[in-house]
Amino acid sequence: MAKEFSHLDGPLRQFIEAQAMFFVATAPSDGGRVNLSPKGYQDTFAVLDDHTVAYLDLFGSGVETISHLRENGRITLMFCSFTRNSRILRLYGTGRVVRPDDPEFAGLRANFGLEHPGIRAVIVVEVERIADACGYSVPYYDFAGERPVLDAHHARQPDEKFARRITGDNGHSIDGLPALDLDHPLPSEMRR
Repeated sequence: MAKEFSHLDGPLRQFIEAQAMFFVATAPSDGGRVNLSPKGYQDTFAVLDDHTVAYLDLFGSGVETISHLRENGRITLMFCSFTRNSRILRLYGTGRVVRPDDPEFAGLRANFGLEHPGIRAVIVVEVERIADACGYSVPYYDFAGERPVLDAHHARQPDEKFARRITGDNGHSIDGLPALDLDHPLPSEMRR
């Protein structure tokens, strides 16, 4: 039933591209809350090579993924088929946060589709384990379309509001770990 793969080959990439959403799971190292987030907009995910993927991280209601990645880097991505062909695919790896002010950001941004307002970062994941599962108990759902609400909301926001969120509700995780707080630079910024 379950199978492990050595790399992201053509059929796995086609499966990933066919999914309208994916899920991201992270956790702090010592106690704290596990975070599990659904992600939409199909053009916000990209397979960069056989062992590297990335996705656009848009401003949202929390910043747990970024906080957890800054602390320990552990991340799992899950793609789940809701069609007649059942399948679950998990990508286990180490993630890092690339903010828009990082020189690497522009090159990474070129891997994604439409321009989305409210881009907070690109999350890059070095995939260490690729495994699927049957998904036999996952129900069938029909994809009706992408929900434009987040993009529409972000398009109405002034840049100043995003800047305030960096030190406000996006400054720390719910467990108090630093996220976008500029007083706590990302590890890559500390090397500069």
